[in-house]
Amino acid sequence: MNLSMQAPSVPLASIPSPPESMSVIHIGPLNIHMYALCILTGIAFCLWLGARRWEAIGGEKDDVYNVAMWAIPAGILGARAYHVLITDPGSYFGPNVADPWAFLKIWEGGIGIMGAVSVGALGAWYACRRYGLNFPAFGDAIMPGILLAQAFGRWGNWFNQELFGKPTTLPWGLEIDYTSPNFPKQYPAGTLFHPTFLYESLWNLAGVALLLWLSRKSALKLGQTIWLYVLYYGIGRFFIEVFLRIDTSETFLGLRVHIWTSGLLVVAGLLGFITAGMRARAREAAGLEPLPARLNSVEASAAAEAEEDSAEQTESSKGDKKSEGTAKDLSDSSIT
Repeated sequence: MNLSMQAPSVPLASIPSPPESMSVIHIGPLNIHMYALCILTGIAFCLWLGARRWEAIGGEKDDVYNVAMWAIPAGILGARAYHVLITDPGSYFGPNVADPWAFLKIWEGGIGIMGAVSVGALGAWYACRRYGLNFPAFGDAIMPGILLAQAFGRWGNWFNQELFGKPTTLPWGLEIDYTSPNFPKQYPAGTLFHPTFLYESLWNLAGVALLLWLSRKSALKLGQTIWLYVLYYGIGRFFIEVFLRIDTSETFLGLRVHIWTSGLLVVAGLLGFITAGMRARAREAAGLEPLPARLNSVEASAAAEAEEDSAEQTESSKGDKKSEGTAKDLSDSSIT
């Protein structure tokens, strides 16, 4: 008897996956994917929390939405590009690909958060320069919201029955439909898998609490919240990739490419955190005041002061000329 084909004993408890019919809401001709709703919900909470934190340090709520108009499209583009070009290019390119336009179908799943954050950060950096905002301060304000958005977004994987981990018999094992194209056919029907979407979601929520707590304690210098986010997320993702993930991924030197990229996040986050702290302490030692959230307000004030000084100088010059003219008239009268 082939024991590998026998169904394993089912634990007393497990996490069911939603049926495929629940992954899409049909409203007339409109199809709303739960995957997209999870991402949009995360974005909404990110903007809400980010705006509150940005206003608390002297910014304006509209600043957050102005930056989001650049950062969100850039992040979506980066997320899809990361998945298509780095995670699983074989499914989108090559002679055996049935649909050459599949790389555009983002609603079917397939985005990479590391691409979303990195390219989205470039969009945010450009927007901050465009609107005269302090980018490190803005990043510090928005990063807890980014982690919160990721916590919500991971539930889209649950609706799509994707990105689960290795088989498990733990009571929180995740059920995956055997008919799902994502079910690994090397395992028998009824196999439960680690719910890596849940692990990462909970890890992100814990990270939100950590960043908010450290902010309230004023324990972080300018820019350190950004790099602590990079470090924290990289650590969690590294362990999940090393020990749990089994979905399709490109490899490099025998390791999943995400192990390398998450490892780079850890290194970059640690170095960035240390560097940001050193720079902030150097500014303090030099007696320099921290820059405000809205740099354009400083420039506007400086311009107004310069304009006032110029006006005063003009009036003073006019007054001097008038005095000279009066003195000259008096002098001429005396001669006559």
